[in-house]
Amino acid sequence: MYKENPIREKLKNNNTVLGSCLYSFSPNIMEIAGYCGLDFCRIDNEHAWRQDDMLEHLIRAADKSSILPIVRVDKDNPYLIRKVLEIGAGGFIVPDIRDKDEVEKIVKAAKFPPKGERGFSSLCYSGNYGIGSASQWVEWSNKNTLVGVMIETPEAIENIEKIMSVDGLDFILFGPADYSIRIGLDEPNKNHPKVVEAITRTAEIAKKYEKYAMIGVGYPWEEEAEKYIKIGFNMIELGHDYTVLSTIWKKMVESIKK
Repeated sequence: MYKENPIREKLKNNNTVLGSCLYSFSPNIMEIAGYCGLDFCRIDNEHAWRQDDMLEHLIRAADKSSILPIVRVDKDNPYLIRKVLEIGAGGFIVPDIRDKDEVEKIVKAAKFPPKGERGFSSLCYSGNYGIGSASQWVEWSNKNTLVGVMIETPEAIENIEKIMSVDGLDFILFGPADYSIRIGLDEPNKNHPKVVEAITRTAEIAKKYEKYAMIGVGYPWEEEAEKYIKIGFNMIELGHDYTVLSTIWKKMVESIKK
């Protein structure tokens, strides 16, 4: 009655999963992403801030086109975690994580007892509105939901082993832009030696603790993806809807004008 997480099996079998990110909050774009064969799509609810029914429409669009919706939520609000899981998110990401204690609190907010402290109600989209077995929904939720956090500060890198050791954490997303700024660079630069070192260490420690590692790549997407897959990342985010569209349009216009 409850759908299995479509990318967990792929990741368990050491396959790389490909996704993108939605800033536009367009259900149409979400469906297109799924029909194009992407495995997941991160919905940015941190910078592209919306707290209305559009998030539910995006998740229904994801279900329709068989793509996993992963929602980025604000830090320090466990109720947002519960809410996005209730409306059907297949996973979530919390930004700016710095230590093990923060991760443990996030896992508790995402899991039902005895694994966590999530409040119960199956009268929601992911619980089939209470139609079916409550115990099966609890078991399914604890097993299938992907719990993710962002590594984007020097403090997080210092605590990376402890962070990765938390039971119930599934994956991390490395944020090179914030990391670059936090170490004193004038602008984001994922090719700076210090950033490369942090990226590489994150992938190595994720593998050590059997967690999945995600990173976003820009143009040229194929070359960038290959580069980070070789480093050890197994969840590749191929740009954002804004950046993909603007890159293609800009190159198209420049080429025709020539």
